[in-house]
Amino acid sequence: MNWLFLGIAIGLLLAIPGAWLYSRRTERRVMELEREARSNERLAEQATMTRGLAHEIKNPLSTIGLNVQLLQEDAADIERAAENQPAVAEQAGKVRRRLGTLGREAVRLREILEDFLRFAGRIELDVQPTDINALLDELAVFFEPQANEAGIKLRTQLNATPPMANADPSLLKQATLNLMINATHAMADAKRDAAPHGGANELILRTSRASTKDGSKLCIHIIDTGPGIADGVKKKLFEPYFSTKRTGTGLGLPTTRRIIEEHGGELTLHTEPGKGSAFTIELPG
Repeated sequence: MNWLFLGIAIGLLLAIPGAWLYSRRTERRVMELEREARSNERLAEQATMTRGLAHEIKNPLSTIGLNVQLLQEDAADIERAAENQPAVAEQAGKVRRRLGTLGREAVRLREILEDFLRFAGRIELDVQPTDINALLDELAVFFEPQANEAGIKLRTQLNATPPMANADPSLLKQATLNLMINATHAMADAKRDAAPHGGANELILRTSRASTKDGSKLCIHIIDTGPGIADGVKKKLFEPYFSTKRTGTGLGLPTTRRIIEEHGGELTLHTEPGKGSAFTIELPG
């Protein structure tokens, strides 16, 4: 009996340090979760304040843009009325041109704010059965004049079986169109600058279906024969505010990827410098 009590006592003594360590770990984990919750709450508050600030800035920007336009018209009237006063006409012309620069910058600021609000805002999907082939056909018809103007041939290579996906048609069009616009700009710039590129000046929209371990997926391929993307640029491509274009906001691709991810999909990129790039939108299917 004494041996039994002794064994129990030894067991209790050995268990006490373990229980204390478990208690300390639990306490630390609770504290970490509390800190994380407070941090997430602060981030949510900051995001709400930032979106509110952006909305507040948009309103006076619209007023500035409108008044700049009116002042430009007034300056143009003075310039025409002062045909017999060269010095006055020249000064009015300078004012008109400076107002034009101010107006363009106001428009650019408004575009930056709108891109930010699209990127930072909540994306609410209106999901419905969507024929991806029909969606791309509509986009091709809409975008063909812009492609022709840039000297680019737009082609479609659509899967014979109409691929259906549960998607928000409007947002999916927005995401795909953004990739098409980027590809067109890249090819046009390469052609203008005589930079190495694929040479064919083609933009191809393709649909396909691929098998996965969880079933299958639908793929939308946006393929260009542009200059491709260097490794250093590729790593930063989806970072907010990173842009290779002087007038770009750097929010188009991050917003596009976010739209795709909200659909439960993935946006991937294959590129070869000097030959072209292929973005692929993968959707559950």
